[in-house]
Amino acid sequence: MRDVRNVTLLAGGVGGAKLAQGLDRAAAGLTVVVNTGDDAVVYGLSISPDLDTVMYTLAGIADPQQGWGIAGDTYATLEAMARLGQDTWFRLGDRDIATHVLRTARLRAGVPLSLATAELASALGVRARLLPMTDDAVATRVDTPAGRLEFQEYFVARRHADEVLGVVLDGVERAIPAPGVLEALDADVVVIGPSNPFVSIGPVLAVPGVREALAVSGARRVAVSPIVGGRALKGPAAAMLAAMGHEVSALGVARLYAGLVDVYVIDESDRGLAAAIEELGMTVMVTGTVMGGPEDRERLAREILAT
Repeated sequence: MRDVRNVTLLAGGVGGAKLAQGLDRAAAGLTVVVNTGDDAVVYGLSISPDLDTVMYTLAGIADPQQGWGIAGDTYATLEAMARLGQDTWFRLGDRDIATHVLRTARLRAGVPLSLATAELASALGVRARLLPMTDDAVATRVDTPAGRLEFQEYFVARRHADEVLGVVLDGVERAIPAPGVLEALDADVVVIGPSNPFVSIGPVLAVPGVREALAVSGARRVAVSPIVGGRALKGPAAAMLAAMGHEVSALGVARLYAGLVDVYVIDESDRGLAAAIEELGMTVMVTGTVMGGPEDRERLAREILAT
C-alpha cells in the first residue's frame, strides 16, 4: 500500500457510509465531507439524513438491514404522534430522535452545523472527522412531471417513483464550504464514494470553491462507481441517469467526473467498459465493489488506497 496518512471521502447515502467505514478501518486519518442538500425540518426537528447515516455507520450502530437509522431502534414516539393525528410518513426511531433533538437545540442556539456534527460524532465515539459540505442552507429539489418536489417528499413520501426531469440546488450559489472542507481536499487521497452523482455528490461539488479545489488538488483522486452491471444497488441513481439523458452504466457516471478523477473504480461485472473509461483520461481499477460487512468494506478501501 502507498504511504497514505490523510484520506478525504466525499459521500452521501448508504454506499458512501459503507465505504467511509472501510476507509476508517484502513487509513490513519479520515475526513468525510457529507452532502447536506437533503437536510430537512420534520416534526419541528432539524434532520441531516446523510450526515447521520455516515455517523451511525462509523459509530457501528447503523441498522444493517436498512443501512440508515439505529440498529434495534423502537418507534414508540412516532406511534404516539400517529395517535395524536399526525402523518408520520418520515420514520424516526426513538433513539434516532435524540440525535435530532440535540442537533436542533444546538442550531437554535446559534451553533453552526459543522460544530454540532462534531459534538454528536464525538459523543458516539467516531474517530473520523465528519464535515457537512456547508454550514449554510442548501435545499435539493427535484423537478418531476408532478412539479418541483422537496427532496424528502420525492425520496421518502413518494418513494422516488416520479420521473426526474432535473435537480435544483436552492441556495447553493450563496453557500460557503464548511470550515475544513477545502483544506481536506489537499489530502493524500480524495475519494468520491459510490453515491448518487446528482443528489449526493452533486451538491457537494456545487458548493462554490469545492469543484475548483478538487480539480487542482495534488491528491490522488479516486471515484467509485455507484452503478454496477447497469443498475444502482440502492436508490434512484440509475433512474436519474436515464431520465436526464445519461448512459446508465459505470461509463455514464465516469463521464460526469471527467477532469476531476485520476482513478475510477468499477466492478468486475463492468470490466468491458474499462477501455472506454480510460479514454476519458482515467486509470481504471477493476475489483469487487459490492460491499458486504465491515471486513469487505475494509478490503475495498485498502485496494483503493493501494492504487
